[in-house]
Amino acid sequence: MMIKLETKSLREAYGLCLVELGKRSKDVVVLEADLGKSTRTVLFKEAFPDRFFEMGIAEQNMASTAAGFALAGKIPFYNSFAVFASGRAFDQIRNSICIPKLKVRICGSSCGLSDFGDGKTHQSVEDVAILRAIPNMTILSPADAVETVMMMEAMLAVDGPVYIRINRNDLPIVTPENEPYRIGKIWELRKGKDVAVFATGYMVKKALEAAEVLSHEGIEVRVLNVSTIKPLDVKAVISHTKGVKGIVTVEEHSIIGGLGSAIAEALRKEAHPPIEFIGIQDKFGTSAKAYEELLEAYGLTSKAIADSVRSLVGR
Repeated sequence: MMIKLETKSLREAYGLCLVELGKRSKDVVVLEADLGKSTRTVLFKEAFPDRFFEMGIAEQNMASTAAGFALAGKIPFYNSFAVFASGRAFDQIRNSICIPKLKVRICGSSCGLSDFGDGKTHQSVEDVAILRAIPNMTILSPADAVETVMMMEAMLAVDGPVYIRINRNDLPIVTPENEPYRIGKIWELRKGKDVAVFATGYMVKKALEAAEVLSHEGIEVRVLNVSTIKPLDVKAVISHTKGVKGIVTVEEHSIIGGLGSAIAEALRKEAHPPIEFIGIQDKFGTSAKAYEELLEAYGLTSKAIADSVRSLVGR
């Protein structure tokens, strides 16, 4: 996608991509749940006001309307905070979008704990689990703004619904910009023979930090960015776990039903080393003064990853 990326904001990258897609096709329409300034769909509204539809705080109606647009041959993008996009409209997503396998693109913005100030009602700790269980759904979780752009380019070709998790905060760039991207790709960002760490979203950066610390202790960690959580590349997962002493999964999501569950499911018929899950331990979120403070409280840190790796190597 021809976007000159000068931002580390996944939200801004998403909004800019919507505008670019709108320039390419008059069929692209955007539906919003009264959060356009936050999700950055306001950029599309400014560029194409006649193709922007403010649905109010009514995600159920928005999902059904998006399904109608898709049936009419349009390319609808349905937007809200991740906790609302996935939870409030579950029935409409399941029955009106996923059963007929419609090309609706759902953006779950401010995912995970990234809306640190608004507390548990606005923090999505279960959105992947909810939507991963629905047949026909593709689930994407970009690590940074660069990968967000790559995903927006690729998702138009997906034959069916797509859900993309967008972090609220500016994140460091970890995605190689010159490597080809495809949905389903597991990125090997660091080679290592001792432990394989499968991470997604901002936790990819945390895993890379942990791997750097551990390298000075003689422990070599293979860091893998699993940015397509569904469909999961099972063959790649199996390949990356051959010969290692342990496996760690890291996600800004409940350990129930998310990335860790997906990796364990992929390996269930294979002989594999021990697996440790790092994620939110069956709890709701809470409010905090800063994002990193909240991640620390929930054990979503490079130190927690390094400690899990050391534990596996020491078994």
